[in-house]
Order: sequence, then structure tokens, then C-alpha cells
Amino acid sequence: MAPPAVAAPATPAWRDLKRPMWVLGLIIPLLPFLAWGLVLLTGQPIFWWSCPVVVFGIIPLIDLVAGIDPNNPPDEVLDQLENDRYYRWVTYLYIPLQYASLVAGAWLLSRGGAGDMPPMTWVDKVGLATGIGTVAGIAINTAHELGHKKETHERWFARVALAQTAYGHFFIEHNRGHHVRVATPEDPASSRVGESVWEFLPRTVIGSLRSAWGIEKRRLQRRGESHWTLRNDVLNAWAFTVLIWGALIIAFGWGVLPYLVIQAIVGIWLLESVNYLEHYGMLRATTSAGRYERVNASHSWNSNNIGTNVLLYHLQRHSDHHANPVRRYQTLRDFPESPVLPTGYAGMIVLTWVPAIWRAVMDKRVVAHFDGDITRANIHPRRRAAVLARHARGASAASTTTTSAKGVAA
Repeated sequence: MAPPAVAAPATPAWRDLKRPMWVLGLIIPLLPFLAWGLVLLTGQPIFWWSCPVVVFGIIPLIDLVAGIDPNNPPDEVLDQLENDRYYRWVTYLYIPLQYASLVAGAWLLSRGGAGDMPPMTWVDKVGLATGIGTVAGIAINTAHELGHKKETHERWFARVALAQTAYGHFFIEHNRGHHVRVATPEDPASSRVGESVWEFLPRTVIGSLRSAWGIEKRRLQRRGESHWTLRNDVLNAWAFTVLIWGALIIAFGWGVLPYLVIQAIVGIWLLESVNYLEHYGMLRATTSAGRYERVNASHSWNSNNIGTNVLLYHLQRHSDHHANPVRRYQTLRDFPESPVLPTGYAGMIVLTWVPAIWRAVMDKRVVAHFDGDITRANIHPRRRAAVLARHARGASAASTTTTSAKGVAA
């Protein structure tokens, strides 16, 4: 008689251990309210600057303490994760909180404070506007997540999130421009070795706008229509901004306009600083047919630091995003062939402020990614000779050190 079959032990179901953490991203649009509360509680106006201090001071420290999470969801749970609406609502809720902070901030700026707090000086108002702009910059990331999706309402949510910063053309350029040309010299949103973030910013802002306008102009021309129409998605995006800013000016007066401009500049700077990090020096190879190779996991810098990944909806798993643009953030994966940043985006943005420090940290990583051959990287045209010379000197010094070490050993 055959022995009874023994059932194999059941494989434990995979769980997203970060699931309860995703709502922490909703803390960001609450930071201007936190600043308001701290000023009321302490009477110290320095707390109007709380938001940028948290984002660029505390969050990088959290990244260092919390560590990384390189775990990927297994293939068999991807459909279930994609269809779990909890993850969608986490991103949806950011937008009303974003606009609540904008309206409350405009009210405070128009009144110069509230309650028993000290009257706001122009420095305090700039601090609050910077905080509102930081919220708006991270809202552009929310728009980035939603703007790639097929559902019409999510794409409209993306437009709403972008309207605060007057950067609605990002919706067009990012999806139909950047994703086509990423990691090539033709892409205004791909930074180059030897290019500082301060050089990159005007190039990407102007280049992205030109690209978006050209994309829409060609689309409407194919339909036999003039591009001077509200069916032009660049123009209707700007109209949305005019509507929102106009409503705020009517409600709170012309005095809020300079601070609306400040918050928009801060939000755009934050977005484009992230663009600067994501593809620094990356270059797709040219095929025998003279075309660029397909985008793959080696063309984007990744980071698995938990802190900023939770706050930015896995934006730091950027390689998988470019390979699968419609994939939702909770299912994005990490790839071993992807180049890795030394810390999360918040800390890396701080490094960009001093180009010499940025280059000292990142250029050697670009060289290592291309197996020691810097000529395979996307190099700033005006800095190409200097970059190659610096690399040659570094390679020569390394060779001399190695030779000397061998001599000592012998």
C-alpha cells in the first residue's frame, strides 16, 4: 500500500511591507500647516521655513537611518497589486491637500499672519511661499504618477496638480518627448557629465517648453487645425493656471501674486533637480542602423532608500518606470544592472547645490557604470575636452598607484 501523500508546505503569501507607509507621503502637503502651528505655538517666525528644512534636512537623515529596501514584488502578485485601489487613493488624496495648503498659504500671505503670531515680514512670507512651492514640486511627482495612466480621470488629476506651478506642459513633454529621447543628447531633461544643475535648469526649462509646443503643433497640424486653439494642450494647461491664480488674486488681492510666482519657481526647480539626478551622464548606445538602442534598466539612476521612495511613490525605481511607463508605483521593481545613487533623491538634491561636490561623488560612478570608458557617457559638449582630460589624469594616477603597490609587494 502506497504511503499517504504529504502536502507540500504552503508558500506564505507575499505582502507589501511598505503598504502602511505609503500614506506618509500625505505629510508633505501638511507641512505648511505644521509651520503655521509652530509659529503660533512658539511665536518664532523661523518656523515659516519648516517645510524646506524637513525635506532637505530631516528626510535625507531618515534615508540614512532607515536604509534601503531592494525587494521586488513577485510576478504572480503584480496584477493584484495593480488593481488594489488603496494605492490609487493615496495619490488622489495628495491633490486636495496640496490645494488646501495653497489656499491657506495665500490667505496667510494676504493678511501677513493670523491670530497672536508676530506680523509676517517679507522673509517670513518667502519662507512660507518656499514651503508651498516644495509641496507643489512634489505634487508634480504625483502628476507624473497619474499622468502616465490610461484612466481619463487620473490624467485630469495630473493636470490639476500641475496647474499650481504653471508647468502643465510637463504632461505633454514628459510623456511624448522625454520618454522617447531619454538618455540622449537630444533630450532636454537628460543631464550631462560636466553640466552643473545651474546650467541644466535653463536648458531643460526652455528646451522642455519648446519640445511640448512642437509636439502639440505637429499633432494639430496632422489634424488640419491651427495650433492657436484651446485644443492645444499647452495653451489649455496655461489657461487652467490662469483660472486658479486669478481666483486666488480675486479672493486675496494682488499682493499674493509675487508669492505665487515664488512658489511656482520653487516647484519647477524641485522637479527639474530630480530630472537632473535621474539620468546624469547616461547615454543609450547607437545601433548599426544608426538609431539609439531601446531604453533599458541601465539608462536611469535608481535608489532603494525607503524614506524618499515612500514619499515619492517609488519614483526612485526609475529604470522600471521607463521600461513600463503605465506600471503603477507599488509594482515598480529594482534591477541589478541599474546604476545606483549613493542616497535618496532628497539628499542628492542637496549635493547638486555645490557642483564640485556633486562631480566628486557622481562622475566616478558614471565612469564605473560604463566600465571605465567615459567616452560612452553623455558628456556636456562644451566640457567634453576637460572631462576627458580629467578622466585621463585620474586613470593615469590610478595606474601609477597600482604599479607602485605592485613594486612594494615585490
